[in-house]
Amino acid sequence: MLERTIGDRRVSAIGLGAMPMSIEGRPDPDRSIATINAALDAGVTLIDTANSYHRDAGEEGHNEELVARALRERRVGPDEVLVATKGGTQRPGDGSWTKNGRPERLKAAAKDSARRLGVEAIGLYQFHRPDPEVPFADSMGAIAELLDEGVIQMAGISNTDIAQIDEANAILGGRLASVQNQFSPRFRSSQGELEHCARLGIAFLPWSPLGGIAKAAELGEQHSAFQSVADELGVSVYQVTLAWELALADVVIPIPGSSRPESILDSVGAADVQLSSEQVARLSAA
Repeated sequence: MLERTIGDRRVSAIGLGAMPMSIEGRPDPDRSIATINAALDAGVTLIDTANSYHRDAGEEGHNEELVARALRERRVGPDEVLVATKGGTQRPGDGSWTKNGRPERLKAAAKDSARRLGVEAIGLYQFHRPDPEVPFADSMGAIAELLDEGVIQMAGISNTDIAQIDEANAILGGRLASVQNQFSPRFRSSQGELEHCARLGIAFLPWSPLGGIAKAAELGEQHSAFQSVADELGVSVYQVTLAWELALADVVIPIPGSSRPESILDSVGAADVQLSSEQVARLSAA
């Protein structure tokens, strides 16, 4: 598997987004465990989760516990697979998502996540989404304290703009390891953040890199250039999409969400797809 870098860690160029295993429409746990195992067998060494990836009230950490169970059963340690989790959002159980960037909440949430994941220090902890009720600097100050205290090994942010990337990196003393923003053929407004991360050498993790759970099936129909290149190469449109994202910069590490072994195995195949410079340009202009 092609590898890329987050902070001081080498990880697979395609990660596994575990969110679909725990939110609305989630499969039974056995299928989720099978999906994680398929990813590990294929060489995936980055799994993305969050404490808020759950469906019902009172089950915070559902996804973290599922990931931890799969790794524990496989006897895979934190030095072998980087588990990236997040704090700063919550789900009250009515289908909504709320923000909570209060420093005390972030610090407590990180410690709870470490316990659920069964690790002494979280490999990568990401501030999930800025909270308009809390100064961004205050939230990032808590993340810096978690780094200094050894609760987390690396720090990242998610759903942020260029100014916030620079502010976070300054508060962290140049230790910002990753930025996780939405990016796909249909959602390109984070192109500037991607390019900024490339200039700084910060990993950029596109979430919903195939357009999201509800839209992924329409990818080829809605973005004909991607389907055309897929037909040229004899691969899936999903592989072409992820290969295009990988080609945009060496810091890009897509994390497609999967809840079926077949889907993550198809996504992993993108690391072997070679796009020509003409194809990359055609897709970028589409």
